[in-house]
Amino acid sequence: MEQERNRPQMMVEEGRVFQVNGPMEHCVPLPDGPPSPRVVVVEESPSPVVRVQQDPPLPEMYGPPEPEMQYHQPEVRKMQAIRNDRVKIMKRPNGDYAPKDISGKKPNGESERIHPYDLVEPMQYLFVRIVKVRGLNPSTESPFVKVRTSSHYLRSKPASYRPNEPNDSPEWNQVFALGYSKTDATGATLEISVWDSPTEQFLGGVCFDLSDVPIRDSPDSPLAPQWYRLEGGAAEQNSGSVSGDVQLSVWIGTQSDDAFPEAWSSDAPYVAHTRSKVYQSPKLWYLRVTVMEAQDLNLTPNLPPLTTPEIRVKVQLGFQSQRTRRGSMNHHSMSFHWHEDLLFVAGEPLEDSMVLLVEDRTTKEAALLGHVVIPLTSIEQRIDDRHVPAKWFPLEGGSYCGRVHLRLCLEGGYHVLDEAAHVCSDFRPTAKSLWKPAVGILELGILGARGLLPMKSKGPGKGSTDAYCVAKYGKKWVRTRTVTDSFDPRWNEQYTWQVYDPCTVLTVGVFDNWRMFADVSEEKPDCRIGKVRIRVSTLESNKIYTSSYPLLVLTRTGLKKMGEIELAVRFASPSFLPDMCAVYGQPLLPKMHYIRPLGVAQQEALRGAATKMVAQWLARSEPPMGHEVVRYMLDADSHAWSMRKSKANWFRIVAVLAWAVGLAKWLDDIRRWKNPVTTVLLHILYLVLVWYPDLIVPTGFLYVVLIGIWYFRFRPKIPAGMDTRLSQAESVDPDELDEEFDTMPSSKPPDMVRVRYDRLRMLAARVQTVLGDFATQGERVQALVSWRDPRATKLFIGVCFVIAVILYSVPPKMVAVALGFYYLRHPMFRNPMPPASLNFFRRLPSLSDRLM
Repeated sequence: MEQERNRPQMMVEEGRVFQVNGPMEHCVPLPDGPPSPRVVVVEESPSPVVRVQQDPPLPEMYGPPEPEMQYHQPEVRKMQAIRNDRVKIMKRPNGDYAPKDISGKKPNGESERIHPYDLVEPMQYLFVRIVKVRGLNPSTESPFVKVRTSSHYLRSKPASYRPNEPNDSPEWNQVFALGYSKTDATGATLEISVWDSPTEQFLGGVCFDLSDVPIRDSPDSPLAPQWYRLEGGAAEQNSGSVSGDVQLSVWIGTQSDDAFPEAWSSDAPYVAHTRSKVYQSPKLWYLRVTVMEAQDLNLTPNLPPLTTPEIRVKVQLGFQSQRTRRGSMNHHSMSFHWHEDLLFVAGEPLEDSMVLLVEDRTTKEAALLGHVVIPLTSIEQRIDDRHVPAKWFPLEGGSYCGRVHLRLCLEGGYHVLDEAAHVCSDFRPTAKSLWKPAVGILELGILGARGLLPMKSKGPGKGSTDAYCVAKYGKKWVRTRTVTDSFDPRWNEQYTWQVYDPCTVLTVGVFDNWRMFADVSEEKPDCRIGKVRIRVSTLESNKIYTSSYPLLVLTRTGLKKMGEIELAVRFASPSFLPDMCAVYGQPLLPKMHYIRPLGVAQQEALRGAATKMVAQWLARSEPPMGHEVVRYMLDADSHAWSMRKSKANWFRIVAVLAWAVGLAKWLDDIRRWKNPVTTVLLHILYLVLVWYPDLIVPTGFLYVVLIGIWYFRFRPKIPAGMDTRLSQAESVDPDELDEEFDTMPSSKPPDMVRVRYDRLRMLAARVQTVLGDFATQGERVQALVSWRDPRATKLFIGVCFVIAVILYSVPPKMVAVALGFYYLRHPMFRNPMPPASLNFFRRLPSLSDRLM
């Protein structure tokens, strides 16, 4: 298959033959053709880019070869003017980067649950559990076990001994998982042997016929280990006596077996980094520090006349640090006032302490006037906006240094954002008492990947990829096992999550494992291969979606397809019951976000701290999850400046306004009588509405219902993945990519240009966000009848139908009066929370979660 993928293809055009080694823009004429420029095919895009065919050597460490973009539009036009017959303008199809439905590979298309692992293909494994050995020669120092079949060979870890136990009873408690096939098992045997580590002396072994090994199906209980006599050992050869007994169990199972996650199935140097694991994000709180005032400070003497001391308070929590503005001084009491809120992110377990420093920054060098250390466990927790009493804390620093008045609380009513808002997978508040019941279960089957590119070099001209997947939804992270040295790995692992809000996003990323070769003292980051995002609300209830998604990575040299990943997804929930419908009318974020909202810049800074805290927490797991993996999955750099993203948001706005432009063009065509039949029908409809104006509003709602029913034919059949055209990733200019991957602050000289350039980028990043938010609103309007969220579309069409029926049956004057009086109602009758219609609109899906 690897040879099939790398085999060059041929393309014939006007009597000339071209060799195609990749995408269409990499075509190069073969040497037997007439002399001509190397550039042949140019992609039709806003800024065409001509690429030169190269065959770069395989890199030693990271990533597949990256083609170079060498010529831009002026050079293209010059070449076209010289040899116009040598260049053909072609438009690359988007099909290579679009998700594909592969449900035909699985017999079940729609739901009836068969077994807990019905989304993936069952993979049989031969499980061997080695428990311990007894009766060995006491002189044996460090025995180990070898497990061998016709196609597998694995070696156990060194044995361990219990305290106060004899040396003839070493233990392992280790499980091996070997690939198993019925065709290969005919007449095959399993050999389990015990060896002495220092001398490599054979101590005895046991053989099993694979045709006699029992099969265990979940949810059967684990197979009990048994004692087997070791045969053929040194003691038996010399004295005719047995050399001991080994306690083990052997069975055939699938990846749903309880022993599979901890089983050894790889010969990697650090096999712990290759196993499948489930991680949990830490429980995060917002720490609100309200600095009220400070009294009895030891101020710097001999200040110049009319000079007010500049006293500031600095608060530190771990790696987070914030400073208040300059305090206002009360000359009568000689106290300083701030009344300023500082917010931090705190993670459980609340073992850290908050450090508060009072500084005198009147002179160039700041003078420390005192400090106070407050453990987080002593701070009060609240889940609403009730009043928290302030306390006086004495400042430390030698003798009496004064005191500071603080109001401290841990906010449990907020949701601590650790991922970008448009791809958020959870909106629950920190306090568990505020959680609402789950509305369904999200099931993900990670089937495998196809056509992955080599990510590391194994030797001259030979590459390899050791791929694993990471899926993140809510607080739960899952990591599949690593399939070593395979460009077409098959994982077939299935995971489930509780869904509390369908308007959330599941993220699946693929990475190349480098830590399986690195010692603990070393740090080799895993290389990203690509990721896919799926919005849960776009899934029909209780339907299985089996799709193949392209794995795309944007690098400094352009967009690269790294392969494809095959996923099976199902959202199991009650089909359109009142509980599910009620979710669409509820606020997206917890109540505290609306009662005491956080600023955009403040929330973004807190998100950066939360992301770093989650990365540090997962790095302390065993095996650790890399910092680069967490940042990539959480889109830590999603708000960084990018000309490409700004263009993408602009074209999203243009696409939204295209509806209005199309309507204006249609009306202009009607006025110009380009279609006489349509114009006559519109005249009749206009006369009817003029004579019966009561029908205008209900007819409009009825027309929306008809549009929604009409678009049902064009509803998405599979969940959408990354959209390269929407992301402007296919036609991006190399200079813009260089700017996008530039560091912050910029590394481009001179210094003055760097400062201005960074300031411009920060401003443009905010404009970019505003453009994205504006485009999101228009896309949500489109989502009302586009069936991207099937439940929302059904609900909207149903509400429109009810409104149409009511307006047909109720006199319009009564409706108009009721609406007017409701709009002008007294504030005492208003709810401070957003109305259900606005909550429903904010929950509608947009294309923001499909941007790269």
